[in-house]
Amino acid sequence: MPHIALVTLVVRDYDDAIAFYTGALGFELAEDTDRGDGSRWVVVRPPGSAAGTGLLLARAKDDAQLARVGGQTGGRVGFFLHTEDFARDHARMTAAGVRFLEDPRHEAYGSVAVFEDLYGNRWDLLQPA
Repeated sequence: MPHIALVTLVVRDYDDAIAFYTGALGFELAEDTDRGDGSRWVVVRPPGSAAGTGLLLARAKDDAQLARVGGQTGGRVGFFLHTEDFARDHARMTAAGVRFLEDPRHEAYGSVAVFEDLYGNRWDLLQPA
């Protein structure tokens, strides 16, 4: 069955992005391969999603790509991080310095709060109902 394996996220710096996604969000570094031309193949994934969707962290190569960093979804929530324990993960992420844009909400579809990554991309932390 086809599935989405990777979603590219344009970043300013590989190491800063790796530090944020592995440190603040608790993702695992699945791959970090030097491509020999100054670029790297860097993949991070939420824990336990070895075969699931990951983020390909791609360093901006020019001014046009650099201008898109943090705004790839036009200011909308573009990424959805599901959790089985909203309170635990919200507290851990807050303690790690993740900037939440709102207080947690409890909706019919689950518990949710919008946060920004280090570049300003918007994410939902969501525990489905």
